[in-house]
Amino acid sequence: MSIWDSPRRHMDWLKSWSPRVPGAGPGAPSDSARSSFELLERGGLLRADAGGLDAAVPYAEGTTIDWHREEAAERERRRTLRAERGLRGVLAPVADSARTWLVIVLTGLGIGVAGAWLDVLVRWLGDLREGRCTYGFFYNQVACCSGLDPGEVCTEWKTWSEYLRVSSILGQSLLQAWIYIALAIMFAGSAAVLVVTYAPYAFHTGIPEIKAILRGYVFDAFLSPWTLLIKALGLALAVASGLSLGKEGPLVHVSCCLAFLLSRIFRLQHNESQKRKLLAAAAAAGVSVAFGSPLGGVLFGLEELDTFAFSNESDVLWRGFVTSVIAAVSLQYIDPFGTSKLVLFEVSGAVGDTWRAFELIPWMLLAIVGGVVGTLLIRLNAAAAVYRRNSAIHDWPVLEVVSFAALTGAVCYLVVFLRVQTSELVANLFQECDATKGDYHGLCNPTALWHNVFLLILTAAVKVLLTAWTFGMMVPAGIFLPTIAIGACFGRAVGLLTQGLQRAYPDAPIFSSCPPDASIRCISPGFYAVVGAAAMLGGVTRMTVSLVVIMFELTGALSHVLPIMISVVVSKWVADALGRDGIYTVWIAMRRYPWLPPGEHRDSGQTAAQIMTPAPDLVVLRDGAPRSVAELLAFARAHRFHGLPVVAGEDDMLVGFVVREKLRAYLERLTTEEPDGALNADRGWTFVRGAAAAGGGERVDLAPLLDPATLQLRKDVPLQLVVNMFQKMNLRHVLFSQEGRLTGLVTKTDIVWLLNAHSPHAGQLAGEKVH
Repeated sequence: MSIWDSPRRHMDWLKSWSPRVPGAGPGAPSDSARSSFELLERGGLLRADAGGLDAAVPYAEGTTIDWHREEAAERERRRTLRAERGLRGVLAPVADSARTWLVIVLTGLGIGVAGAWLDVLVRWLGDLREGRCTYGFFYNQVACCSGLDPGEVCTEWKTWSEYLRVSSILGQSLLQAWIYIALAIMFAGSAAVLVVTYAPYAFHTGIPEIKAILRGYVFDAFLSPWTLLIKALGLALAVASGLSLGKEGPLVHVSCCLAFLLSRIFRLQHNESQKRKLLAAAAAAGVSVAFGSPLGGVLFGLEELDTFAFSNESDVLWRGFVTSVIAAVSLQYIDPFGTSKLVLFEVSGAVGDTWRAFELIPWMLLAIVGGVVGTLLIRLNAAAAVYRRNSAIHDWPVLEVVSFAALTGAVCYLVVFLRVQTSELVANLFQECDATKGDYHGLCNPTALWHNVFLLILTAAVKVLLTAWTFGMMVPAGIFLPTIAIGACFGRAVGLLTQGLQRAYPDAPIFSSCPPDASIRCISPGFYAVVGAAAMLGGVTRMTVSLVVIMFELTGALSHVLPIMISVVVSKWVADALGRDGIYTVWIAMRRYPWLPPGEHRDSGQTAAQIMTPAPDLVVLRDGAPRSVAELLAFARAHRFHGLPVVAGEDDMLVGFVVREKLRAYLERLTTEEPDGALNADRGWTFVRGAAAAGGGERVDLAPLLDPATLQLRKDVPLQLVVNMFQKMNLRHVLFSQEGRLTGLVTKTDIVWLLNAHSPHAGQLAGEKVH
């Protein structure tokens, strides 16, 4: 059963949670520091390592962390390191910081090497579907034909029909199509088998889960070594199969898995909060390698992954910057594309330094199309995911992948622009016509204008349908590159139409800014493809600043940043008017991860009382009932809530809030590990401070176990204020009281439910069984 299947008022999704505290876990201080005691009000001593206030209980999968306690634990750990005497006190903090930076450097190097390896493997496997190099089986087409002059025909690379010396045209077509589709099925099926068998969490993009993890969600299985290996290998196979997916988003997941593995190897003394800061830096490196965009990677972390949520965002920003730079340098040093450049789809040499004002009209049109089609793609993808979940397809994931790979291969082989790898398609659409580079399937032929426009729009439409279904199958899949390809097709089509219109009516007033010499190009259709790609990405992801930086780093079109900015902003406005959430937010809502969007929530006069769970509906602990420690332990074991409000007296006066798992762990130690455990089991207990001492010490004082940072409000406070507090303070729950009496409770679950209520598919994939 999903943690979201139970009623939200009971906080089941937070079960088994307990905070990490100073002196606990792998980052614990020295033995002398751990042997600390706490003076209780009744005059007794409570050992921290005997299950008291500082007892460490590990987080369970599916819970969320307590940011405030994690930050306090980190401060205490650092204070303990600095408090060491002598040379150890000088070297301990230095060694601790050195381990952190070593992991950061190795993560950057590792993801740079892994990204380059993936590029080479994908290019070779993809080219293998069409032919092979005559003098080396493991050479891709670019490597096989390297060293040739522009315009020179490559005779070393042969298609399979040429290599096998098939002479008839029908035989050549059938052989090429059969090998093309058969290898697509083999690659995609292998990726699906690897994911389903060895690493179920390696499917999809991983960015929605990374966003949730960075905001405190505990999901260590998502970052396991097996997931790292299968995600990388399966990603290469899936992309090479020709499925409508990309490798950019999954590389963020791969980078975070690598950082998590290295932190375990080097035994970083970090708690859960510090671990997430390290993962944020790793995520930036993943984007840096995926797009060759180190600055875009850092901004992606700040805008899309919301690393501003951390208390010390400047530290996260600096680590992310260093990791991104190291990853980019590693990628450029290996140079998998043989260009000695980070720019993947260079267009700067083809476009001029100026653009004309009349071009704003077609660019605005592209922005509107990007917003509309982007929203359509999100809705189609969400509907496909829900249908897959509720149909028989869900029980046959490998068969689904194999069948759809065959369908994709058959359809793509019939359309010339779909037959090539998506990265090659985008690179050619971004390029301007150049006599020295040849004509890419007649795009530069002015007599074939309408033919090319039809093929480009057909390619974009087919890509939309294929991507909507593919993004969600049991293979590693990113959505960036297919989205770029869709937008580039629309953009190139609009660019060709605008260019054709200018050539047909050169004397029209709107084209007066064009050069009078017809031999000088006025309009660059390749840059229209860039604008269309940016607009489509804006409509799908709803990113702005980071998207603009990624696009100009991806293409090198620095002189045309302003048109890219305009297209991104307009497409986002249009998409926001049609649907509030981007693709990653929609997937988070469908899986109901405990993630709060950073945007401001505005109420319509509602108060907290309208979403809080009233006190009569809560399961609470009444001080002194059950009567004995043994009965209290049984009560704690019987319930699965994250924590329980504690009240006293007939008027339900609020005493505080206790974490159930922490209470259970302490009572178990008190009744089993202590020398007088049997006597403790029969003793009474109290959470009221001073009550145990007043009773002569007959009752166990549990007051130190109360959460010291529980926030209390009145139920008539504005709902907007409550939501903002959860978002900005990383709260887990808020208690509501009136004149000292408990009146209700709001948890993070309630806020997540509130902010996702507008989504038509919210929670429909929650608790989905992973094969």
